[in-house]
Amino acid sequence: MASFTVQRTFMARQETVVREWHHVDVDGKTLGRVATRIAEILMGKHRPTYTPHVDTGDYVVVTNAEKVRLTGNKVEQKLYHYHTGYIGGLRTHNLQWMLDNKPELVIQLAVRRMLPKSKLGKQMLKKLKVHRGAEHPHGAQDPKPLEIDA
Repeated sequence: MASFTVQRTFMARQETVVREWHHVDVDGKTLGRVATRIAEILMGKHRPTYTPHVDTGDYVVVTNAEKVRLTGNKVEQKLYHYHTGYIGGLRTHNLQWMLDNKPELVIQLAVRRMLPKSKLGKQMLKKLKVHRGAEHPHGAQDPKPLEIDA
């Protein structure tokens, strides 16, 4: 009778995950392409130890959020809605207003909508740090530059 070895499936555990820091400069990069790559890193899908039910992702620091590029007529036509909680409190802003006033939120919303819609997705989103301008306060973590082809 032939003997064989049993292959076991590797499952990452929260205690064994080693996180890294990445820095992304989005100056002139397309919003959707940047957001998909950032979401992939936050989830940990770039690692061979990816496990769907464990947060195996890394931290991502994004700079120059106001200089992100968009294609087509999205700047005038794309709308962002939110509700204040009061009667008749639906507020709507176009993408140009958002880029002028809250560019960090544009990137954060694009990435958030690509993450899992669960507690795990909220935990992953906490590892995203978005900043206006080229400076960021995360220099002590020594983030590695991440090139995104966009």
